[in-house]
Amino acid sequence: MEDEKDWQDVLTEDEYYVLRLKGTEPPFTGEYWNQFEKGEYACRGCGELLFKSDTKYDSQCGWPSFYDVVDRTKVVESIDSSHGMSRIEVTCAKCGGHLGHLFPDGPKPTGIRYCINSASIRFRK
Repeated sequence: MEDEKDWQDVLTEDEYYVLRLKGTEPPFTGEYWNQFEKGEYACRGCGELLFKSDTKYDSQCGWPSFYDVVDRTKVVESIDSSHGMSRIEVTCAKCGGHLGHLFPDGPKPTGIRYCINSASIRFRK
């Protein structure tokens, strides 16, 4: 996209807030927090495949949680010091859209949890 106006034209208000303004949807409100159908999850901003349902699990945090990505080159991890915390932000490597955060409390085999906003991903069967 050329500029933020282009993003606003193609994304809903909630998608824009999360993907472009680095917002967070309230817990237990997103479309996919409690969905466990077989399929894959792509970035809502650009369509890049990011996660598969076989790595999604119920972390009981209120957001979709995955213990791994399809390909680590598809996401960028960076330090997020906002809101008085130090966390690892996860963004889409292709379009730069904010996806969520990464935490070191996930299940085996990785031990990590990608805590992702439903507004930043789209499910495909």
